[in-house]
Amino acid sequence: MARITSSVYTSHVPAIGAAMDLGKTQEAYWQPLFKGYEFSKQWMKENTPDVVILVYNDHATAFSLEMIPTFAIGTGAHYPIADEGWGPRPVPSVQGHAELASHIAHSVIQDDFDLTIVNEMPVDHGLSVPLSLMCGQPEKWPVKVIPVAVNVVHYPIPSGQRCFKLGQAIRKAVESFDEDLNVQIWGTGGMSHQLQGPRAGLINKEFDNAFMDQLISDPAALAAKPHIDYVRDAGSEGIELVMWLVARGAMKDCAVTDPIAMKDIASRSRKYAGYHRKHRFYHVPASNTAVGHLILEN
Repeated sequence: MARITSSVYTSHVPAIGAAMDLGKTQEAYWQPLFKGYEFSKQWMKENTPDVVILVYNDHATAFSLEMIPTFAIGTGAHYPIADEGWGPRPVPSVQGHAELASHIAHSVIQDDFDLTIVNEMPVDHGLSVPLSLMCGQPEKWPVKVIPVAVNVVHYPIPSGQRCFKLGQAIRKAVESFDEDLNVQIWGTGGMSHQLQGPRAGLINKEFDNAFMDQLISDPAALAAKPHIDYVRDAGSEGIELVMWLVARGAMKDCAVTDPIAMKDIASRSRKYAGYHRKHRFYHVPASNTAVGHLILEN
């Protein structure tokens, strides 16, 4: 069967992609950030999966105010790089895995999640920047990608609990796919930042690091955090962090086999926390945004 072996969590700041595209990674401002991903690139080379399920949010390129799905899954064979107003990033188009994506859609919808199925769409920096951070600037991405877009742009936004449960449903779907595939799931976005209003430029290091601590050790409790906590403590765009909960919910220690098993997740997570954490990195700022990064292995 297919299996989820690891999860990756990272910010997807658009300026990071621009720094890579323009050859600025060794400049004094950017060098500390990219140094934090050197381990990750090597780890990715040594642990290259067949497929990455990449959870991100669209930034008004594939979707607009005319149509905003809460959860959408890409089931196409490939996805072009979006033009976000200054031309597409000079990176390869993304190859999908239509068979696994369609299987996940079927399984998750049967599990009572209403996914929007998208066969064609451009993908923006929310998806391409994480690929660049983990894979560098290759002529062809070394993995196939299944995009999972979450609406964290326009309210109402799905709760952290709903995102966490979606991750659990995705794990169940992957494990029922009748092909031997190594799958990773990536949660992207965040960390603390606000792009407008009187609090523009807000960064909360304490919140960010506490979030990563709890994501590792007690994800079930973290999933219950209300939206207002993210907005108040991490800025209006800090709500993107609920997408990390999709990836965390797909990890082995969060698998639910019966209705009362949820209460055991916290103890299981704490027990295996040291085993899970492969890499952790935090940096501020990157274009007025805090950057967080984790790699967890099953």
